Amino acid sequence: MASKALVFLLLLLPLALFSVFSGSAEAQGLTVGFYNTTCPDAETIVYNEMSEIIKNAPSLAAALLRMHFHDCFVRGCDASILLNGSETEKAAFPNLSVRGFGVIDRVKAKLEQACPATVSCADILALAARDAVTLTNGPSWAVPTGRRDGRVSIGDDTNQLPPPNVPSISDLTHTFACKGLSAKDLSDDTLDPAYAAKLRAKCKSDTTLVEMDPGSRSTFDTSYFELVSKRRGLFASDAVLLQDPQTRAYVRGYASGCSSEFFKDFGESMVKMSSIGVLTGTEGEIRKLCSARN
Repeated sequence: MASKALVFLLLLLPLALFSVFSGSAEAQGLTVGFYNTTCPDAETIVYNEMSEIIKNAPSLAAALLRMHFHDCFVRGCDASILLNGSETEKAAFPNLSVRGFGVIDRVKAKLEQACPATVSCADILALAARDAVTLTNGPSWAVPTGRRDGRVSIGDDTNQLPPPNVPSISDLTHTFACKGLSAKDLSDDTLDPAYAAKLRAKCKSDTTLVEMDPGSRSTFDTSYFELVSKRRGLFASDAVLLQDPQTRAYVRGYASGCSSEFFKDFGESMVKMSSIGVLTGTEGEIRKLCSARN
């Protein structure tokens, strides 16, 4: 999904390159197979719905990854991005371009039919993000579940999200380190001039959409790293990955190596990210509708 994976990779791959995580998902109160007794078909229901959705709208794959990232990086992975309201995260400027809310509502409705008031919206987001990758020829990984949904969503909190034009690698790594993520989870001025000219020619006055990862529209792959290594990443947050020896090594390694190493690292980083600031046990709630508190 390199072009799809790009929207996520721009935001999420500043996530597949560093690892100072403070503890495992299990240490955060999550466990693989959390719903085995209370809703044994939960993950199958999510996958089946996602399969139909991605088949008809493949561009939603990266959109859902981005949504999951934006949720986890603000108040933790508590589905606070899904709550409606004029002052919520959903209505804040960084999230105005986030898509896929209807997908989560659709999956939630199916789960409510099968297992009322059981599966959290936060877990749906984590599972849907995993399935979005798998369904676009990417890796799969075991998703620890057991998250609870938050009751608070504050638009101003979205200033914690890293901007696309982050000034330096130290700023980018600091932002991720604050969330317990390291350089392996991280995965403009330095843009190749010829490529910049090509983009300017495409981005005419009424143009709103241009492929960020040409030729890899609906497949999850490593072409993002090939573009960054050739100075064809579109954002400053891409370019700064080449400034530091450690992140530069990851970029070049993923660009030239086989996809299996990246797939493995990506799955591990996703588990780490999806465990940030989770609510478990009796914290929060299990929403009946993902867009509203109970």
